[in-house]
Amino acid sequence: MTRRCTLATCQLNQWVLDWDGNRDRIVQAIIEAKAAGARLILTPELCIPGYGLLDHWLENDVYTHSWDIVAEIMANPVCQGIIIDLGLPVQHRGRSFNARVIALNGEVLAVRPKLDLCNDGNYREMRYFTPWLRGKVQDYNLPPVIQQLERKQMRCRIGDVVFDTRDASFASETCEELWTPKSPHLDYSLEGVEIILNSSGSHHELRKLDTRINLIREATGTTGGVYMYSNQRGCDGDRLYYDGCALIAINGQVLAQGAQFSLRDVEVYTATVDLESIWASRTSRSRGMQGNDPTLREFERVRVEFNLCHDSRLSGPKSSLTLPRPPRYHVPEEEIALGPACWLWDYLRRSKQGGYLVPLSGGIDSCATAAIVFSMCRLVIQEVRAGNEVVIADAERLYGDHINSSVTAQQFCNKIFTTVFMGMKEQSSKETRNRAADLAKVIGSHHVNTNIDPMFNALSEVVTSVLDFTPRFKTSGGSWSENLALQNFQSRSRMVLAYGLAQLIPSSRGNAGNLLVLGSANVDECLRGYLTKYDCSSADINPIGGISKTDLKRFIAWAEVHFDLPVLNSFLTAVPTAELEPITESYVQSDEADMGFTYDELSTLGRLRKTLKLGMVSMFEQLCEDWSGHMAPRKVYDKVADFMKFYAINRHKMTTMTPGLYLESYTPDDNRFDLRPFLYPVMFPFERRKIENILRQMEEGEA
Repeated sequence: MTRRCTLATCQLNQWVLDWDGNRDRIVQAIIEAKAAGARLILTPELCIPGYGLLDHWLENDVYTHSWDIVAEIMANPVCQGIIIDLGLPVQHRGRSFNARVIALNGEVLAVRPKLDLCNDGNYREMRYFTPWLRGKVQDYNLPPVIQQLERKQMRCRIGDVVFDTRDASFASETCEELWTPKSPHLDYSLEGVEIILNSSGSHHELRKLDTRINLIREATGTTGGVYMYSNQRGCDGDRLYYDGCALIAINGQVLAQGAQFSLRDVEVYTATVDLESIWASRTSRSRGMQGNDPTLREFERVRVEFNLCHDSRLSGPKSSLTLPRPPRYHVPEEEIALGPACWLWDYLRRSKQGGYLVPLSGGIDSCATAAIVFSMCRLVIQEVRAGNEVVIADAERLYGDHINSSVTAQQFCNKIFTTVFMGMKEQSSKETRNRAADLAKVIGSHHVNTNIDPMFNALSEVVTSVLDFTPRFKTSGGSWSENLALQNFQSRSRMVLAYGLAQLIPSSRGNAGNLLVLGSANVDECLRGYLTKYDCSSADINPIGGISKTDLKRFIAWAEVHFDLPVLNSFLTAVPTAELEPITESYVQSDEADMGFTYDELSTLGRLRKTLKLGMVSMFEQLCEDWSGHMAPRKVYDKVADFMKFYAINRHKMTTMTPGLYLESYTPDDNRFDLRPFLYPVMFPFERRKIENILRQMEEGEA
């Protein structure tokens, strides 16, 4: 005897408050799931309004509009004959909840609120929602828009329930509940529930996917059963990229896995499973004893008069069991090539702008930004050739003409991407100018090669006339303040020119709209504050703002091979330099020399500060161990003290930083991920005294 059922999960590119678009994508997923023979479909967390509404969750309209969309889906003829698990916010007895609505044939089976809210890192769910208590179930009065449907249903149950169909059982948990020590699926399993549904709004972070998949496999590897995972994918209006990877697993084995990165708005993944195979994973006596534990909650069960399984007498391709497959992971370099590229595409098409512009300096950071835009163009052309109608429509608006499979990524890049080298006659080397031009040529961007000397000279003259004082570079005998001011004149002039060109280049080329300016400040330089406030780090968005310099170098080396761009090697071998000071026979400005740190050191310090949550003294103690092979304790102290000093001095810059795509666990983004003061006791005297005391004991042999 077998109990075969086909289950569907999906990943949807939802957009905040795009009510019609979100509804249509959900309906399209339901249609595709039914065509594959599925009788249950799982959708992402809060997929009706979109996940990233932030303070819009406080607006009453969001709740009423969400139920309007649920009613439209429930009444749609193509959405019958399948159990639908939808995500939306609900109000109940004066409180708001992040919830799932499980519906079938125009009826709400139950509302299942989220038990464990995500309230750290990028998430602030407890600012908007209340966590539901485990085991609690109440009556829920459905809104008028649901009561007016054909069934005239007035109420349903709300709470921590499980569902029994005629031939199977399932329960729902939401995103964070998988990551908590006491996940609901543990108790559901002990109560005999066979299928766990997890809807998520989980963002992309470099090297995070294996953790997520391991949790899903462990969820059924130890307890037996089917685990379904659905996730949003794309940019829904904020700094996060949700990375899909919808998944279906049984007894610890992966059966289906969605793509982590793609330009497709709707992707449905199905698996046909035999629920009888779960039994073999649940026969241990210890599990039986735990299931008999009198303290284990007995869940209220919602009866569903519906067959989830296929008729065992029928056979065909839709009832053939899905075989296990190994999980698919991208290397970090590939994640950088694809994740930010997809995020940029969503931002560009949804903002309805005409393309992107990046100041291309000839250095590794702006090179990486340009390579990511080129990666975006490659993905667009791949989807055009695959016949993706949504991508084709957006691409034709940007291309300004009919687009077909003969158009290359370079041709598309030339239409939507402008690179600008803004040099200085004395400061800019021929090598950096040529590198920028060579890269622009091979990726196809519209390239502008110019100098900003007139802008710099004009500003210098104004300052000289106002102050009756002529500032000089340090190579000409100027002070530290003079040298820095003159560098900043150049940096801020470039920002002004970049925005001017972004507004006017489309018109000069006979096109409509404006270009979005891209930033190229990496996470390590933001952390150290090694940038000028309101220079070219000030832009509309920054695709590399959450990526370390070390990872960017690895990405460029990867792209050199996989994008067939040999020119990228010259960026890897060049000494990182801002080129803001005149070049002499004996002096060329170097980023790492100016900062006092290598980029690897900054990455390490950043992770200790944010990811491992260490203060100044603890950082010193940790690094005395980690760097003992190549650095003396007093040198470690100097590094830590300088890092904290510059971090404190420059923290104010983070309050105005360009919105950057979140990708790294130690990003200093002040928006909501890294909430810290921006006025510090810069020298940290108390911490320094403690470290100096430790050092004295170490040097005297007492520690």
